[in-house]
Amino acid sequence: MLGLSWQDTVVSNLNTYMILAGIDYSLRGPAICLFKPEQGKKFCYANCSFYFLTDNKRQSEITNTHIFGERITDWTSDEQRYESIADWAIDIVMGATHVAVEGYAFGAHGRVFQIAENTGILKYKLYQLGIPVTIIPPSEVKKFATGKGNCDKDVMYSAWIVDTGIDLKSILTPKKQESVSPVSDIVDSFYICKKLYTSLADDIKIITED
Repeated sequence: MLGLSWQDTVVSNLNTYMILAGIDYSLRGPAICLFKPEQGKKFCYANCSFYFLTDNKRQSEITNTHIFGERITDWTSDEQRYESIADWAIDIVMGATHVAVEGYAFGAHGRVFQIAENTGILKYKLYQLGIPVTIIPPSEVKKFATGKGNCDKDVMYSAWIVDTGIDLKSILTPKKQESVSPVSDIVDSFYICKKLYTSLADDIKIITED
């Protein structure tokens, strides 16, 4: 790369060769942002693809240039449910060089043990593949996106609109005013992935400055 220092070349290689995934994982509406950069491009919507599971037939049939829905598989046991969701996610992130997963919301109520078991299956499958995994707390994702670690889904969506200019609601939930699944899930996956990218880029800058 003529005219670039070796430090710039390292950062450019991050953009060129690294494939990152941000996963907003759940039992009912998991979503994944997959970042595949082109030569010299920074993290942006145009270099991302988004995948989500839903029990809504119309949403599952949506195929956008960047957004791909799929119907969640029927299950007869919790174990089958966990495995089918994890297999769906693994098929998408296969070949990724690094994955970020949103951490548990420790103030959550409801099926917390099932949520933990479900996420544990995914983490184990990623471990088997040797894909590095970073866990990012929900509050960090929110603060990174909006500056507030306790913001709601609508504030996250407003940040998404500023960053991408893409009106997800009109594509996925045209009858809803508020941010609901899968819109909120996709937004979260985007910022999980962007946070991972930013962290890795910062690490490289630190290395090159030593």
